[in-house]
Amino acid sequence: MSTASCHREHRPLRGLYKDRENGWIFGVCAGIAEFANWRPATVRIIALVSLVLFFWPTVLIYAAAALLFRDKPLTYAGRCREYDFWRRHSHHDRWSHS
Repeated sequence: MSTASCHREHRPLRGLYKDRENGWIFGVCAGIAEFANWRPATVRIIALVSLVLFFWPTVLIYAAAALLFRDKPLTYAGRCREYDFWRRHSHHDRWSHS
């Protein structure tokens, strides 16, 4: 039995997203790091330095990014059998409670 993860609908994400799973406050730095293919620690250090040097512009830009960036969509990384089971039964008529 294979334990490899199943990525059938995995497409690369385009654009900037908030990554709340890997983020600290709102996930803005983690999202920017993923978009630019950098380490999140590097983006956080840049944000902290700019916060010390340019407090109000950094706060305004971070707040705007937290409001405007969409949340990163969730992706399934489990076994293919489980993925197929839940995809098959999620929209099946007999599972609905009407």
